[in-house]
Amino acid sequence: MNEHENFHAETEARRNRPSRPWSPGETERQDMLIRYLGAVATAAAGHARIEERPQPEEQPPSPPPGGAVPPARDLRVRDVMDVPALSLRDGLPFRDIARLLAREQVGAAPVVDAQDHVVGVVSESDLLAKVAFEASGHRPGPIGRLRERRLHGKARGETAADLMTSPAITVLPGASVAEAAWLAALSRLKRLPVTDHDGRLVGVVRRNALLQALIRDDAAIRAEVEARIEACCPPAHRKAVEVAVHDGIVELTGRMPSATTARLVAEVENIADVIEVKNLLASG
Repeated sequence: MNEHENFHAETEARRNRPSRPWSPGETERQDMLIRYLGAVATAAAGHARIEERPQPEEQPPSPPPGGAVPPARDLRVRDVMDVPALSLRDGLPFRDIARLLAREQVGAAPVVDAQDHVVGVVSESDLLAKVAFEASGHRPGPIGRLRERRLHGKARGETAADLMTSPAITVLPGASVAEAAWLAALSRLKRLPVTDHDGRLVGVVRRNALLQALIRDDAAIRAEVEARIEACCPPAHRKAVEVAVHDGIVELTGRMPSATTARLVAEVENIADVIEVKNLLASG
């Protein structure tokens, strides 16, 4: 085996070997990620079909009857955002920005003006770029690339307004969780500033919070399935149905008339977090 073949074999072996020990929760974590990606893909498809969708700013969705957990499609950014939100004044000096991000343990924060309008976002990357340019002493030439000259000019700044990336990508409180997750994925952002219709900061929504809102645990899914059973099945048939949920897969067992079964299965399949419905109901 020559040197190239040996390198290729080692590379293939490395690809097939986990980079870290397999933890007990690894399978569940991967399943959650797959379900989250599916929810984001669904939101992206819906966004492509609808160019403009009014934001229900004044009328939050009403809770479902019987205290059931609201489905993820009905959750809004206002339900999962962090309030109050960390923000930086546009005149805040470079070193104070670094201290604040380190103290709050966040990688980025929105920059606001005196009226709390979001004017940009400063990230650790912006601070690192400034330090790198200053340390290297590099200066772009007269015919240097435009992007390089812009980065150099930005790195020379000393305040949040100088260093920030602008305009900021923001989301409204009335946007759906799925739409916000799609926007965060598209923008490759871990945190999105939440603003009112006038652009004033009202909160921040984290990508992890969006994930948790989109992907409910099995107990929450089961609660909604049971609520659907209450809503669409006659009282005499409700107690004859058993519900089990595992990793988003719903299993229905028991006995029910075929017409009611078809209606119930359709209802359960329509729940956003359900991956599959195993219909084991006997006719009767």
